[in-house]
Amino acid sequence: MTPHFSIKKPNQLIVFTLDDQRLALSISSVNRVIRVVGITPLPKGPDIVIGIINMQGNIIPVVNIRKRFCLPERDINLNDQIIITHTSKRTIGIVVNSVIGLIESAEEKIVTSEAIVPGIDYVEGVVKLEDGLLIIHDIEKFLSIEEEVAIDNAVKEIN
Repeated sequence: MTPHFSIKKPNQLIVFTLDDQRLALSISSVNRVIRVVGITPLPKGPDIVIGIINMQGNIIPVVNIRKRFCLPERDINLNDQIIITHTSKRTIGIVVNSVIGLIESAEEKIVTSEAIVPGIDYVEGVVKLEDGLLIIHDIEKFLSIEEEVAIDNAVKEIN
């Protein structure tokens, strides 16, 4: 009889910064990282949406991740980057200060958000690194149903 081993795949995370905070997204939800470009305001879009960008003919809403993490607003600058990411429903962009790189973290090293503070939907978990904590963002739960509907309606109006 052959023993069955459960090999846990490490989670690949793209690490980015917002001010002094380091956050991460699962690499499986990231399409690409681009330099900041001109963002067109989206009339009638929800507050969480900064505006839209045109990427290779696709209209992509750019959302304000700073608002979700209760960080002070600041103007977008030329050194910022946009992470183009996707949920099961849509592609969205998030403006970040910088993308640091890619790390791998074993699944057992990730503390789920439920174990820390139940009810924080948009945080998947936290990883303890040698030099501090890394908050893993759950992009799938970032937008509320109301925000999803408002984005759909606002984008339909411009098409």
